Amino acid sequence: MGKFSMPVLGFLLFCCWAAFTEATYMKYKDPKQPVGARIKDLMDRMTLEEKIGQMVQIERAVATPDVMKKYFIGSVLSGGGSVPATKATPETWVNMVNELQKGALSNRLGIPMIYGIDAVHGHNNVYNATIFPHNIGLGVTRDPQLVKRIGEATALEVRATGIPYAFAPCIAVCRDPRWGRCYESYSEDHKIVQAMTEIIPGLQGDLPANSKNGIPFVAGKNKIAACAKHFVGDGGTTKGINENNTVISLSGLLNIHMPAYYDSIRKGVATVMVSYSSWNGEKMHANRALVTDFLKNKLKFRGFVISDWEGIDRITSPPHANYSYSVEAGVGAGIDMVMVPNYYTDFIDDLTSLVKNKIIPMSRIDDAVRRILRVKFVMGLFENPLADLSLANQLGSQEHRELAREAVRKSLVLLQNGKSGDKPLLPLPKKTTKILVAGSHADNLGYQCGGWTITWQGQGGNDLTIGTTVLKAIKNTVNPATQVVYNENPDANFVKSNKFSYAIVVVGEPPYAETAGDSMNLTISEPGPSTIKNVCEAVKCVVVVISGRPVVIQPYLSTIDALVAAWLPGTESQGIADVLFGDYGFTGKLARTWMKTAEQLPMNVGDPHYDPLFPFGFGLTTKPIKQN
Repeated sequence: MGKFSMPVLGFLLFCCWAAFTEATYMKYKDPKQPVGARIKDLMDRMTLEEKIGQMVQIERAVATPDVMKKYFIGSVLSGGGSVPATKATPETWVNMVNELQKGALSNRLGIPMIYGIDAVHGHNNVYNATIFPHNIGLGVTRDPQLVKRIGEATALEVRATGIPYAFAPCIAVCRDPRWGRCYESYSEDHKIVQAMTEIIPGLQGDLPANSKNGIPFVAGKNKIAACAKHFVGDGGTTKGINENNTVISLSGLLNIHMPAYYDSIRKGVATVMVSYSSWNGEKMHANRALVTDFLKNKLKFRGFVISDWEGIDRITSPPHANYSYSVEAGVGAGIDMVMVPNYYTDFIDDLTSLVKNKIIPMSRIDDAVRRILRVKFVMGLFENPLADLSLANQLGSQEHRELAREAVRKSLVLLQNGKSGDKPLLPLPKKTTKILVAGSHADNLGYQCGGWTITWQGQGGNDLTIGTTVLKAIKNTVNPATQVVYNENPDANFVKSNKFSYAIVVVGEPPYAETAGDSMNLTISEPGPSTIKNVCEAVKCVVVVISGRPVVIQPYLSTIDALVAAWLPGTESQGIADVLFGDYGFTGKLARTWMKTAEQLPMNVGDPHYDPLFPFGFGLTTKPIKQN
């Protein structure tokens, strides 16, 4: 065998080294490269199978590291109440997310998955998280900076559990409180909803000064990707029926339901979720004109569009009746990531077949994947795919609970204070002989948090998470010499025979979410009305209403001395006692019209038939007082 001369050997070694370097250097893995160059480099390497995998979001319950690897899955979610264990710790959450992430990273291209969760009023699936007031209460504050701070706190608590993506905010403009999601809407007035999109820079970080409009932005490991939802017109359905039909002209759609999307896109929102609802009979999940032509092309949105849970299935009636058609219509409309969430092989098989048969063009797949990768690159997922426990102490921190308490104070609306001619009842004296606290919602943490709390529908009782009930808040606040008597539903004789100085009655709606919350009558649930009657006919009383929307209260008004709308305040009800007893004043103004009867609905400010019990913008005020 002949010998190589030294120059030839050196040249061969150089070639081998160069080839090895070329093989190991991948432009898409280099954070110094522009995002566009990274996306192109990665997509040039991807097979159709790998691209379609990126478009799939599956439920945690069906996800395993092997599934992530085998199907190149791009995203996982926790549906409402989907948790790794009951009362799971941040460590349990982080370990679960990281295990799935390691499965995704073990593929040849090492593309990280993105884990999403409904953190819609704080990190609400997670035990011991701070639960903030639902959006209906935050709209009352008309305080965008407060909402931004809530976004910042929520981002830290979501990241504490290893999750980088939240399906929030809901920027619906609820035009009919019979809708079961009305509490997820900040207001019937799009201008308030627009102002409240300031939660987006809270969640994602402030957009850099030189940003191009429509480009998604997430500022690193302490921030999360946000999701403006549900595009578009979800709050305008006929009779407020969930997932139903919004009958409105194009100018009405653009003037009422669309404006908050302009603000969200301008603020760099990373994702937009499509609505289950229809617009003038056409399902939004199949509406190419609005999703592609308007949102993507006209508004220049460059993040990714995600479906709702089984959203493409519901394009047909009944759902899933013709799944191949649903996949064609949904992806063809411009949906980039599909929240499948369970039968992912059906989706993958059908989409693959549609592309191979040239029914869905490859350009549509490339557009979807480009957008998904853009978000993943922008937020630093490729550089920091695995979570750690460095933020675990942020979950339910005292600082965040104080912020929630402030939000509760500012969200309360004083609707009545003293019967006509009487002097005001509020603020209440802290020092008195004996007071009565009554009502189904006075000592019920689950009721005051509402739906989307620990479970999807929410639940009653005090064991679901950590927080302060209204009763506990009152006991914390009154003078130690004041006797606090709690009786959930006292009869009239009990009230009359006890010589109470005054009573606080806390009643309202049970928890609900989505369609389960649709209501044609909007009544206070029993035994609320009888509690009001038994207590308020016998002693001076303040009624605190815990509800996800205005409820029919007119029949009881004549017996009530003071009336407070507290909405769904979350875990920090100390904020209610802060204001009832005068440490702070009432400042909230209705961001929704309070109707007299459900038969008046829909009725929004500016309507010709406007005849409310309490008009939009109404709210009595009190001054803080110093007392022991």
